Amino acid sequence: MLMYAKGLDRSNEHLLRQRMSELGVRETELEERFVRSAGPGGQNLNKTSTCVVLVHRPSGQRVRCQATREQWANRLIARTLLLDKIEALRRRSAEAERALRERRRRQQRRPSVRARERTVADKSRRAETKQLRRRVEQWG
Repeated sequence: MLMYAKGLDRSNEHLLRQRMSELGVRETELEERFVRSAGPGGQNLNKTSTCVVLVHRPSGQRVRCQATREQWANRLIARTLLLDKIEALRRRSAEAERALRERRRRQQRRPSVRARERTVADKSRRAETKQLRRRVEQWG
């Protein structure tokens, strides 16, 4: 998380807004809460609510960020993390759909000539085996 905090300033906000619009995430879909941070930090943590909890209602994705001591920075980082999660979720969904399409395509194509020959050979071998299992008739 700290890698987001390095070089973070308020000028990055327009890039975040642009990415949100590309993914189709609107600010009205986000539920934002501010809570007290946890862990070492002393009096600052006890007095201020710098930790940001962000929930994207349509997808149910939830992010909690307390990377910095500034609330505005945590808000930007939380939004970035949430967009990363949503993007990964969509990518996995698209990949699963693509894999399903590919599997159906492979199932529906005609078998190759070699596969058909192998099937016929297996069937004739099976027929031979069954032929050998038949009862032997008694001789006269």
